[in-house]
Amino acid sequence: MQIFLGESIAGQSAIGRGMDMNTQITIAGVDFKNPVMTASGTFGSGMEYADFVDLNKLGAVVTKGVASVPWPGNPVPRVAEVYGGMLNAIGLQNPGIDVFLQRDIPFLKQFDTKIIVNVCGKTVEDYVEVVERLGEEPAVSMLEINVSCPNVKEGAIAFGQKTEALYGITREVKRHAKQPVIMKLSPNVADIGEMARAAEAAGADALSMINTITGMKIDIHRRKFALANKTGGLSGPAIKPVAVRMIYQAAQAVKIPIIGMGGIADGEDAVEFLLAGASAVSVGAMNFVDPYTTEKVIRGIEEYLETYHIEDVRELIGAVR
Repeated sequence: MQIFLGESIAGQSAIGRGMDMNTQITIAGVDFKNPVMTASGTFGSGMEYADFVDLNKLGAVVTKGVASVPWPGNPVPRVAEVYGGMLNAIGLQNPGIDVFLQRDIPFLKQFDTKIIVNVCGKTVEDYVEVVERLGEEPAVSMLEINVSCPNVKEGAIAFGQKTEALYGITREVKRHAKQPVIMKLSPNVADIGEMARAAEAAGADALSMINTITGMKIDIHRRKFALANKTGGLSGPAIKPVAVRMIYQAAQAVKIPIIGMGGIADGEDAVEFLLAGASAVSVGAMNFVDPYTTEKVIRGIEEYLETYHIEDVRELIGAVR
């Protein structure tokens, strides 16, 4: 059966003059209808965008970070616009695992999309508690372990900047996880390849990268920091060249799949990440600029495949060496 005008079913789609193409990808045994996901922290848990985006069209919804208990986040102001993107110091505010399981999972189960839950914590025990609770929920396809948020002083970034700490938490999470584990790496390190190898050696099934880059903005009129936290995570188009470079380096260092993110605004950006070695992409900051970005990226990838007569999106993955 052929589907036209960008609609898709079971990973097969056809646009324009009806060329058959495969957009399905597989990561750690999990099949996705296309390689486009949402970046954690920019899409809520799907409910917030459901009036704008048909969640059925997405490869996956990656939820906002979920902790063992509710987190209030950082003091305000905690978001600031900057040239080429934005700074945020939200601090992983979230209602905790109990509310997430009662409210967000039932909502997401209505849609034909994979569910990837981002897990955050301040100690290894915090992460493990959430991982074990999620192991009892069959609707969750994968776990994304956030060890790279630059706006949380305990846990998170502390686990993501030293190979020994990253190895240790990855190994412990894998011991308790029932779903495949994605380790979300920090770009705020000297050698991304070394970090990627540490996660792979500890048993990670996949990587996601990059998280935000630490930045700062000062309000020259008030002569104060723009963020109460002083520093924040820079995201948006400004970080894309850094993200592409790091994904390429990590892809050369490990054999496990990589989910790439960092400034993706359209299909051409997404294709660049795939060519660098990513198996899938996540759309982040641009969701705030244009809530329809994810669907536009999906169509853009399909248009690229048709333009260059490529029948399978997997042909693009790591094609530039």
